[in-house]
Amino acid sequence: MNMINDIKNETQNTPKSLPAIAVRDVVMFPGMSLPISVDRKKSVMAIDLALGTTGKYVIAVSQKTPEVSDPKRADLYSFGVLAEITQSLKMPDGSMKVFLQGVARAKLTKLDYNPVAGAWFAEADYPVDDTPADAEIQALMRQTLDQFEEYAMVTKRIAIEGVSFLRKIEEPSKLADTIASNIIVKTQDRQDILETVPVKARLEKLLKLLASEVEIMGLEEKIHSKVRSQIEKSQKEYYLNEQMKAIQKELRQKDDFQKDIDDLRAKVKKNGLPKNAAEAAEKEIDRLSKMAPFSPEATVSKTFLDWLVNMPWAAGTEDVLDIKKARKVLDAQHYGLEKVKERIIEYLAVRQLTKSLRGPVLCFVGPPGTGKTSIAKSIAEAVGRKFVRMSLGGVRDESEIRGHRRTYIGSMPGRIIQGISKAKSNNPVFLLDEIDKMGSDWRGDPAAALLELLDPEQNKDFVDHFLDVPFDVSKVMFITTANSLSSIPVTLRDRLEIIEFSGYTHYEKRAIAEQYLIPRQMKEHGLEKNSLKIEIPALDLIMKEYVREAGVRNFEREIGTICRKAARQYVENKKPVKVTAKNLHEFLGVPKYANFAAEENGVGISTGLAWTSVGGETLAIEATKFDGKGQLILTGKLGDVMKESVRAALTYARAKGYGKKLNFDKTDFHIHFPEGAVPKDGPSAGTAITTALVSLITNKPVKKGLAMTGEVTITGRVLPVGGIKEKFLAAYREGIKTILYPKTNEKDVSEIPQDIRKELKLIPVSHVDEVIKIAFGK
Repeated sequence: MNMINDIKNETQNTPKSLPAIAVRDVVMFPGMSLPISVDRKKSVMAIDLALGTTGKYVIAVSQKTPEVSDPKRADLYSFGVLAEITQSLKMPDGSMKVFLQGVARAKLTKLDYNPVAGAWFAEADYPVDDTPADAEIQALMRQTLDQFEEYAMVTKRIAIEGVSFLRKIEEPSKLADTIASNIIVKTQDRQDILETVPVKARLEKLLKLLASEVEIMGLEEKIHSKVRSQIEKSQKEYYLNEQMKAIQKELRQKDDFQKDIDDLRAKVKKNGLPKNAAEAAEKEIDRLSKMAPFSPEATVSKTFLDWLVNMPWAAGTEDVLDIKKARKVLDAQHYGLEKVKERIIEYLAVRQLTKSLRGPVLCFVGPPGTGKTSIAKSIAEAVGRKFVRMSLGGVRDESEIRGHRRTYIGSMPGRIIQGISKAKSNNPVFLLDEIDKMGSDWRGDPAAALLELLDPEQNKDFVDHFLDVPFDVSKVMFITTANSLSSIPVTLRDRLEIIEFSGYTHYEKRAIAEQYLIPRQMKEHGLEKNSLKIEIPALDLIMKEYVREAGVRNFEREIGTICRKAARQYVENKKPVKVTAKNLHEFLGVPKYANFAAEENGVGISTGLAWTSVGGETLAIEATKFDGKGQLILTGKLGDVMKESVRAALTYARAKGYGKKLNFDKTDFHIHFPEGAVPKDGPSAGTAITTALVSLITNKPVKKGLAMTGEVTITGRVLPVGGIKEKFLAAYREGIKTILYPKTNEKDVSEIPQDIRKELKLIPVSHVDEVIKIAFGK
C-alpha cells in the first residue's frame, strides 16, 4: 500500500498539462529506470520545458511504429508513464542524454502539439489498483515469480540474484511492473501489460506471456541442438570419407562412389559432348567428387550428370532416302492423305540433293479419326527414324516443356529432352499431339515455351532448365496435331507448316474399311481370312445409320463389334459368317441415326450446305410470312453471324425491289432452320437464305434438286466459304446433283474425287442475281 500512496501523492502534485515525449523501441513501467538519448527536436524541447519546472516531470509515450521519425497523434499509444527526469546532459550536437524514473501509469485524456513551445503536451489520469493482496493474488505472485525464474534460467540474461531480490517485493503491482520491465518481448505485449490496471488481470497476462516465451525458447534451443549435431555429423562423415580415400589411394583400391565418378568422366569423352556441355559436366563431376556420397546434394548432382552425359549429343539415325520405298511404306498403312505423303517425299528428295536439311515443323489439322496421329508414326518408319510421342492435352505447366530447375531433390528435365534421351537419337520424329488442347495458369504458358522449340531459327540452341546447356533440336522432325487452329496462339501458328486433313468421302471410308479396318479387326479378334465377309451394302448402311463422322474411328469401332459377334458365331457353328445389309441390325442393333431425306425445295424453302466437325450436311431453310408489325423472327438455335446473314438477305431483297406490292411494315417474316437442338452459325448459308426469302416474297418455288452455299453481302456479292469438299459430298449423298457455289472457290473443286465430280453439275456464281436466275428459271 505504501507504493500506491506514494503514487497518489506524486500525481496529486503534478500540473494538469505536462510536456510529452515519444519513445521508440521500448515501453516504460512505473518504478523503471531508463537512460535514453533524445535527438528529435520536439522531444528535446519537451525535456527542456520539463527541466524548467520544479517537479521535472514528463509523460513518456511509446510509438506504435519505431521507424516513423516524426510521429503524429495516431502513431502514439494512448497509455504512457509519468516519469521524473533524474539526470540530464546536453550534448554538443544539440541532442540530450537523460535518465528517466517511472512514477505512475498515465492514461492520456488529451495529447496535442503546441507549435509555440515546439513540443507535445499531454493531460492524463493516473489510474492505480489499490485492491489488497488476497490469497489468490498471493498465489499468482508466487507462480509468476517461479515462471520468471525459469525464464531467467533459459535466457541466461538475468542473474539469479535478481530473482531472489524480487521475492522480497510484497506489493503485487510493483512486482508485476518490475518483472514486465525486465523481460524481452514484443512492444505490443509490453504495452498490453502497461494498459492493464487491475493487478490480478496484469499478473495473469504476465504469467501467460512468460510461459509462452519459455516454451518458444525451449523449442529454439532444441532446434539449435539438432542443427549443431547435424553439422558435427556432416563434418565427421567428410573427415572419415577423406581418410577412406587416402587409404584406398595407398592400397590402389576404389569404392563404388569413385567408380561412378570415373564412369561419368569416361562417358563425357565417349559420348561426344560439345565443348560447353563437356565443361559443365567436368565442373559438376569435380564438385561431386568432394561431396559425401549419400548426401542430398550428391543425389541431385549425380542425377544431373546421368542425364547430361547420356543425352544423344552425336548419336542419330541415317535417313532412308529411297523415295519409292518411303512411298510404299506410307501407302501400305494409310489410304489417301496425298498432301502429307507428297510433303514427306519432297523432304526426302531435297535431303538427297543437299545432304543436310533442318527438320520441318508440320502441323496436321483436321477432325478426329482422320489419321493425323497414326500417319506420324508411319512417317518415322518411312524415313527410318525413331518415333517419340508426347501428348499436350491438358498440359498447363511450362516446366513440362522446359524442365525444372535443379533447386530441389526430384527435379527432372522437360518431356522434350526426356523423349529425345529415351529415343537415343538426336533426330527422331517427335509428335506433339493435341497442341490445341494446352492450357495456361500461374505456373506458366506452355505455348510460349514451344515458340523457341518449334522455331527453326532458334531451336539449334534449345535450353532445358534442368540441363542448363544448349541442345541442338534442329535435326528433329517435329509434327504437331490439332482439331482446330482457333485455340493455337497466332505467334505459335506462324511457326508451323499447316497441312489440313479434310474428312473422308463415303467412297474413301469404304475403301479404308476394305483395305485396312476389316483386315486389322479380323486379325485382332482371331478371325481367319475366309471366316467373315462384310458386303459393301452393309458397309454403306453402317456409315448411313450408325456413324456420322469425318474420320473412321467410330466406323472401326462398329466393325470391331461385328467381328466380336462374328467370332462367337464362328466358334459356335464352325461356319463362315456373312454380314449383309439385311442382317446388319442383328450385329449392331437399332440404328443410331434416322435416315431423313433432304426436304424438297418449294415456295419459301431452299437447301443450303453446311460444314460441321464431323463432315458436311445439307441444311433446309424454311421461310413464311404473315400479317404483323414488320418483325423478323429467327428460330433454330442460330449464332450471331447467321442472324446477321438473314438480315443482310432481307435487306438485299427489299433493295432489289422484290415484293413491291407487299407492305413490309405490316408483315412479319419467320425464318426457321430445322433440327433446332443443333447449334448453327457462320455466313455460308447466305445464298440459300436469300433464295428462300425471294421465293416467299415473289411466291415462286425454288427449283428442285438444287443446293447452294456462299456468303452474301447487302449489295448481292457472293463471297467464298470453307469446307467445299465436305459440303459437295453431303449434297451428293442426299441425291442433289446441281450445286451453286462462290466463283472464288473454284480452286477448291479440284479436291473433289473425279468420279463424283462427273456426276454433279457444279455452277460457280459471283452475284445473287445469277443465283436467282438459276433457282427460278427465266
